[in-house]
Amino acid sequence: MMATHEIITGIITWAPGIVFAVTLHEWAHGYAATRFGDPTPALFGRLTLNPLPHIDPIWSIAVPIGMLVTAMATMGQPIAFGGAKPVPIDPRNFPPNSFRLALLSVAIAGPIMNLFLALLCAAVFRLVFYLPMFMVDAVASMLMAAIQMNVVLAVFNMIPLPPLDGGRVLTAILPYPLNKKVASLEKLGLPIILVLAFTGYLGTLLLSPMQWVLSFFFWVAGVH
Repeated sequence: MMATHEIITGIITWAPGIVFAVTLHEWAHGYAATRFGDPTPALFGRLTLNPLPHIDPIWSIAVPIGMLVTAMATMGQPIAFGGAKPVPIDPRNFPPNSFRLALLSVAIAGPIMNLFLALLCAAVFRLVFYLPMFMVDAVASMLMAAIQMNVVLAVFNMIPLPPLDGGRVLTAILPYPLNKKVASLEKLGLPIILVLAFTGYLGTLLLSPMQWVLSFFFWVAGVH
């Protein structure tokens, strides 16, 4: 059992990475949709870097904090996951001559943003030891947490199952009628993910790709 101050420290360490990872993930979806002529994200006030409009009380706050507290109290290791409010998008506004490209770009924009943020945090990590000594440990821990959080989001969201981004990528690139069959799994996607999570298969599925991607960013950060 971990002490209360250790749990609080874990929350402070992971909270910035969770908030900005999920916020910029959703912003990237909205920005990509806007570039292809869909005004919906802006009309709903979601084309902003302000985290508040993107935060969902359950998925952005309660779930990740609950997971973090439980994991640290029972296993002594920080494990957290979260999400933001999905950005509203209307594909009917996409130009017909580049409809599939628009769908693909919007779907992949979120994971690409998370990988970019992980790369940025890894690059900044190399500079952290130039800070005053009393700041080094805290900032280094936050950057490492942010790298891990962004990699988790990128890899998880690329599972080829709608409504995750990977499923939407499939619907954008598969020919008709295969794309329609994949899209029809939209309502079953989250229940399938929950079953995989509770049975432990989700962790097994994601472990190898996450370790591979993390090893690259740790290399960039100079962590061996």
